[in-house]
Amino acid sequence: MSRVALGARVSGDGRWPLQTVAQAVMYDLVYNVAESYQEASTAMDIWEASKLALFIWFVVPGFISIKVYQLIVPASYRSTSELLIDAVSYSCINFALMSWAVVYVEGSGLFSAHRWMYYAFYFFVLFVSPVLIVLLWKKIRTSDRFQWTMPHPTLKPWDFVFSNRSHYWVHVHLVDGGSVSGLYSSRSFASSAPATDQIYLEQVWVLNEDGGFDRMVEGSAGAIISGDRIKYVEFIDYEG
Repeated sequence: MSRVALGARVSGDGRWPLQTVAQAVMYDLVYNVAESYQEASTAMDIWEASKLALFIWFVVPGFISIKVYQLIVPASYRSTSELLIDAVSYSCINFALMSWAVVYVEGSGLFSAHRWMYYAFYFFVLFVSPVLIVLLWKKIRTSDRFQWTMPHPTLKPWDFVFSNRSHYWVHVHLVDGGSVSGLYSSRSFASSAPATDQIYLEQVWVLNEDGGFDRMVEGSAGAIISGDRIKYVEFIDYEG
């Protein structure tokens, strides 16, 4: 049994006692989440009303934020179990930022007057707000002004360059002394973390005597080059 059954009872009008949740969360959040997962391993009592409400409020928004962030910012792979503490933390941040709106809605009588708006508001809090927070945080972290105080969220130059989806003429210099030159454009592709580095050039080109791009290799459908064969990559602006 958890020390505080957050949301264990439903009021007469069918609403969760969210103000009680807000008052108790800072004291019992981590204890109850850990206990819920431990007990669920032997009995599926996570589906009890108190623990289900706790899971929805303080795990689901955090997981949404984490997954959206992983989609837009390349990062190393982390297992779901390793992300649990982060999910709880990000859910708390989401709830803290939206707590003023929760208190206002709960005291406004919105549930009785416009029930659909009441449910739409909590859908926004649980599923939309975590996405917006991530998008805003990425915009802040990638701004030039913010770079003076914190590192860029993209860890590798490879991911930074190719995430822009710009078009380039490319010289790929290989560790064995050879090179592959071609066009990196809309149908080309480069892997991103946590995958190993690989690049697909949609066209392979023959160079002239001056090292410039002369013509496309006849019948070329491109080339895939593995990162372990690459010494460095040279980019030239493409105007097409």
